[in-house]
Amino acid sequence: MKNGRFEDWIIHEDDHTLVINKPPFISSLDERDLSEPSVIRLAKHYFPDIQLCHRIDKETSGVLLMAKHPDAYREIAMAFENRQVEKIYHAIVDGSISFQEQQVDLNIFVSKSGKVRIDRNGKEAMTLFQSLEIFRHFTLMECMPITGRMHQIRVHLASQNCSIAGDTLYGGKVPYLSHLKRKFNTNRQGEESPMIQRFALHARSLFLQTEHLQLDIAADYPKDFDVFLKLIRKYDN
Repeated sequence: MKNGRFEDWIIHEDDHTLVINKPPFISSLDERDLSEPSVIRLAKHYFPDIQLCHRIDKETSGVLLMAKHPDAYREIAMAFENRQVEKIYHAIVDGSISFQEQQVDLNIFVSKSGKVRIDRNGKEAMTLFQSLEIFRHFTLMECMPITGRMHQIRVHLASQNCSIAGDTLYGGKVPYLSHLKRKFNTNRQGEESPMIQRFALHARSLFLQTEHLQLDIAADYPKDFDVFLKLIRKYDN
């Protein structure tokens, strides 16, 4: 597998839980095309009784928490339901954006096509945003979802006119180095590849404390996100 072995993704394991740093482009759950791997299928090969406690989008990388037995799963599920799990995401967004504990509290609705939109008749959704590094054309943004709706961070950022770079579904632009670097030379075919081949969103950390469980886990950036950020730091200051 191009993303390496499942065992190489593990960043924490104990008797109750297992946490991985999920690579991009692998689904949390099985899709219709079973020829493609999924996290849950690979995890069950590693530990047959394991259960996913939440999911992240296929293109999103980062922290993904699993329970190794039913008691742990129930305790974690209750913690999620009671909003006792703190999740932090990092996104590289379009635009030079200065957010200081910006709260976005907009209901979102999932259409039959699977696309999400802001809709006051939708489900309650809240996200907090903090600018970490501001560049000329991009911003490294910390995102803390208080609720856990589908595509919540992506839609809430789009609502603030700062879509995630590469997130064309919600208005993000495909990021090319030629937009930043003068005298940029394309390859011999004349076709330039984007600085990142997906939307730039990474589940950075997860904190959980319950009666029997305590986790404080951080996941390093994958190579594609790290390279994109380094290019911006070099050419977009």
